Amino acid sequence: VFGLFDRICLLSNGNTLFFGETLACLQHFSNAGFPCPIMQSPSDHFLRAINTDFDRIIAMCKNWQDDNGDFSSVNMDTAVAIRTLEATYKSSADAAAVETMMLRLTEKEGPLLKSKGKASNATRIAVLTWRSLLIMSREWKYYWLRLILYMILTLCIGTVFSGLGHSLSSVVKRVAAIFVFVSFTSLLSIAGVPALLKEVKIYASEESNQHSGALVFLFGQLLSSIPFLFLISISSSLVFYFLIGLRDGFSLLMYFVLNFFMCLFVNEGLLLAVTSLWQNIFWSILTLVTIHVVMMLSAGYLRIRNELPRPMWKYPLSYIAFHTYSIQGLLENEYLGTNFAVGQVRTISGFQALHSAYDISQSSNSKWENL
Repeated sequence: VFGLFDRICLLSNGNTLFFGETLACLQHFSNAGFPCPIMQSPSDHFLRAINTDFDRIIAMCKNWQDDNGDFSSVNMDTAVAIRTLEATYKSSADAAAVETMMLRLTEKEGPLLKSKGKASNATRIAVLTWRSLLIMSREWKYYWLRLILYMILTLCIGTVFSGLGHSLSSVVKRVAAIFVFVSFTSLLSIAGVPALLKEVKIYASEESNQHSGALVFLFGQLLSSIPFLFLISISSSLVFYFLIGLRDGFSLLMYFVLNFFMCLFVNEGLLLAVTSLWQNIFWSILTLVTIHVVMMLSAGYLRIRNELPRPMWKYPLSYIAFHTYSIQGLLENEYLGTNFAVGQVRTISGFQALHSAYDISQSSNSKWENL
C-alpha cells in the first residue's frame, strides 16, 4: 500500500518533518541518521520513529541487543528523533521547493469566491428528516422495538377483552377496553426516550456549530417518525379492532386507524418536547409518566368529564389531555347510529346507552372535531 503513494507528508505536533515524493522520504530518514532497516515496512519505520506512543516500548528495549540494527533499540527518545528530522527537512531542497510553491500560489490571483449563503430552513428540515429516517430504519431500538412491544400489548388487551358481544351489557366493558388501549399504548411510547435522547445529543453538537436550530430539529425529527407511527397504528389497530369485535365497516376501521395515529403523533411531539427540555433520561421518563397519569385521570373514564371538579380537573386538564379527544372520537365512531334492545319492545340509541359510562356528543361530525 505504501508503494501506491506518490507523495507523503509526515507531521508531528503540528510541525512538518517531511513533505515530498515517497522515495525521497526514505533518503530523508537516511540523511537524518535513521535509515530504514532491510526487510522492514517503511511506513512502520516512519511511525516508530516519530510516534511518541512508542517511547515506552523503546525504553523497555534499551537493554536488549539487536543485531539487525532495529531503531527500537537505539538509545534515543522520540523527541530527539523528531527534532533531528525537522532540522534536516528545513535545510533540505524539498522544504525549499515547498516554500517556493507556496509563494507562487500566494501571489497568483484567482476569481473571487462569492458566498452562496446558508441553506433555507425548509432544505435543512428536508435533509434532517431524510437522515433521521435512515437512522430510524437501520437502528432497531428506535421504532422496531416499539412496534414489537405495541403488538404484544395490543394482543394482551385484545385477548382480555375478547368475546364481548354487542349487547347492552357489553357497552361498559367496551368503553374500558378502548380507554385501556389508548392510555397504555400512549404510555408505552416512553420506551423510545433513550433513543430519542441520543438524537438530542447529536442535535446539541450540531447546534453548537450552528448547523441546525431547535425548530429545524423538532420538525425534522417529528416528520421522520410519521412512517413508523403509521405502521404501528395500522398493525395495532387491526389486531385490537378484530379481537374486540368492533362494528364492521371499512370507513369505521379507517377512522379508528387515523384516530390512533393522531394519538401517537401528538404523543410523539410531547415525547420530543420533554426529552429536549430535560436532556436527561431519568427526569424525562419521570415527567412523561406523570403527564400521562394526569391525562388518564382527566380523560373522562374514571369519572365523566361533566362531573369532574371544575377548578383543575375539568378546566383545563380534561381539555388539554389528548386522551379525552381520542377516546371520545373512538366511542362516537362505535356507538353513534346504533340501537340496543331493552326488553322486547323498547330500544335505546347508542348515545343513550353510553351516556352513563362516557360523555359523548350526538352530532355526527363530533368525531371528526375530536380527531
